[in-house]
Amino acid sequence: MHELSIVASLFEILEEKAKEKKAEKITSVKLKVGALSGVVPEFLETAFNIYKKDTIADEAELKIEEVPLKVKCEKCGAEIIKNDYVFICEKCDSRELKTLAGTELLLEKIELEV
Repeated sequence: MHELSIVASLFEILEEKAKEKKAEKITSVKLKVGALSGVVPEFLETAFNIYKKDTIADEAELKIEEVPLKVKCEKCGAEIIKNDYVFICEKCDSRELKTLAGTELLLEKIELEV
């Protein structure tokens, strides 16, 4: 479960930001997780809840926004939200697709209590 190592790295960032702002605790963390990021949101949440115990984020809520896979066909220009991982344009059957969204793993927001 590589989500645990991701959460460990996340906590390094969270603790650094909390220290910079002289925060007493972290109350909320929002992440964007793309469909192709290789991260399972449920595993990430479980790892977060395990890791946060006895830290500055002990009571923090993790909010995960799942980002769907969005592609653009280089041949016909269609922008498509894919629910599968078949990289073929549904409009013209081209395989020339460019990924627009869905690969991200971003820390979008931290709420702190000072």
